[in-house]
Amino acid sequence: MQIGVLAAQTGLSVKTIRYYETIGLLTAPRRAPSGYRDFDPDAADRLAFIRASQASGLSLGEIRGIVAFRDRGESPCAHVLEVLRRRGDDIDRQIEELRRARGVIETLVTRAASLDPADCAPSGVCHVIAPLRAGRG
Repeated sequence: MQIGVLAAQTGLSVKTIRYYETIGLLTAPRRAPSGYRDFDPDAADRLAFIRASQASGLSLGEIRGIVAFRDRGESPCAHVLEVLRRRGDDIDRQIEELRRARGVIETLVTRAASLDPADCAPSGVCHVIAPLRAGRG
C-alpha cells in the first residue's frame, strides 16, 4: 500500500511515517516500479503498536529497542516488561520531584502573602522567590 493510504488508515502523517522509517521503527518498504513506497499491510499493525507504546509513555528509543527484538525474530515480551518496570520507576521519581516542587511553591505562595511589593529590591528581581535569609522569611 502506498504511504498516503497507510497514513489515512493509521491517522498518522506521511511525514511521521517517513520519520519512523528513517529511525528504524518501520522496515524500509519495497519500492514500486514508479519509485513509490509499497508498504505491507503489517506496517499498519506496527504503527498501531508504536502509537500504543507512546501512549503508555515509552520513548521512540525504547520502542525502537522493542521492535528490534521482533525484527530479529525474537519475542520482546521479557524486554518490554523490563522497560515498563523502569518507566514505572521513572514516573515514581518524577511524581516525588513534583511533590517536592509543589511544597516549595506552597511555601512561596504563603511567603508572598506576607511580603510588601514596595520592599522588593530591583537587584533581587523578585523577593517572593529570593532565598530565605536568617531572621527573614
